[in-house]
Amino acid sequence: MPRIIAIDYGKKRSGIAVTDDFQIIASGLTTVDTSSLLQFLTTYFDAENVVKALIGLPKQKDGSLSDIGKDIDNFVLLFKKHFPDIEIICVDERFTSKIAFQSMIDSGIKKSKRRDKGLIDEIAATIILQDYLVRFKI
Repeated sequence: MPRIIAIDYGKKRSGIAVTDDFQIIASGLTTVDTSSLLQFLTTYFDAENVVKALIGLPKQKDGSLSDIGKDIDNFVLLFKKHFPDIEIICVDERFTSKIAFQSMIDSGIKKSKRRDKGLIDEIAATIILQDYLVRFKI
């Protein structure tokens, strides 16, 4: 079965998570500099069968898009152009970074490691993907 990928898009870096081949388990894959995200995805998609991409869309408490919303819209357009065969689903990612940080605390990760913003982005992408799997795949 093909994989699903989730992207926690950021101005500097983007967290990436992916499912297993059976689309049951979401796992953090990596964090990449956003400037090289399309290049990374091209390489990854050449090696793995991915049919769906979840892209986190950060919203304010009132439901409006956050400041990075326009950047994400532009990324989605580029993604569609480069990977027309991969379905894109934009998902609300409110509070995923906060949940990711709290999960690091709860799991006992040392304070020095919790300062790694890239790790937070990767965990946030994993939360986005796991939430999708729970809501729509089971």
